[in-house]
Amino acid sequence: MLNNPFAKQLLGSFIDLAPILTVILIFQVLVIRQPLPDAAGLLTGTLFVVLGLTLFIQGLEQSLFPLGEAMAYAFARKGSLFWLLAFAFCLGFGAAIAEPALIAVAEKAADTASAGEIIEQSQTAKTHYALGLRITVAFSVGVAILISVLRIIKGWPVYYPVFCAYGCIGAMTPFAPKEIIGIAYDIGGIATSTITVPLVTALGVGLATAIKGRNPMTDGFGLVVFASLTPVVFVMAYGMAV
Repeated sequence: MLNNPFAKQLLGSFIDLAPILTVILIFQVLVIRQPLPDAAGLLTGTLFVVLGLTLFIQGLEQSLFPLGEAMAYAFARKGSLFWLLAFAFCLGFGAAIAEPALIAVAEKAADTASAGEIIEQSQTAKTHYALGLRITVAFSVGVAILISVLRIIKGWPVYYPVFCAYGCIGAMTPFAPKEIIGIAYDIGGIATSTITVPLVTALGVGLATAIKGRNPMTDGFGLVVFASLTPVVFVMAYGMAV
């Protein structure tokens, strides 16, 4: 049975989740000293998590990674800088705005802003605030991927855009509304999650492999960190504007 790739991946997913499950059980039984609430439901949920993680990884390996690398190769062979940069921006924008975590956090931020009377206490105001936040983050990720692809093409060191982003964050923080700073600092990690990271990583590695003189290890990585920093800058600017 373990010769089956799916069965091996299923076992690997369970092993990956085993440490966190062990920690929860130890603290529940030995520290809190209470029985597990709804043990049957927890067991069923754990099995669903293992199965979901397995299917997700299989999907990455069979779809998103090959797709991102193939698109990078195709645009590199096409030799059009404009279309490559346009594709990079659209990929970053589309992936970020579809992130489930970003959708959930944007809605929560809108509810909190409404409760704190930062925006009007109406569903319309909350919907507009959440949508504006999502579009701002998605636009910033698109810009980040565009700049990162340009960095790979030009051969710039990976730390140049990262240092610039940190400088902007440090300069803007004292002037940004205090209500938006926490959201802005968190939103970068949220925006670069399950959908964005695989696509962006595959694009960077594929592009660095396709371009002569570029090393996939030194040039192909580093896109995700920049894509997680630019939303901080853009969301603070969004908070200042709103």
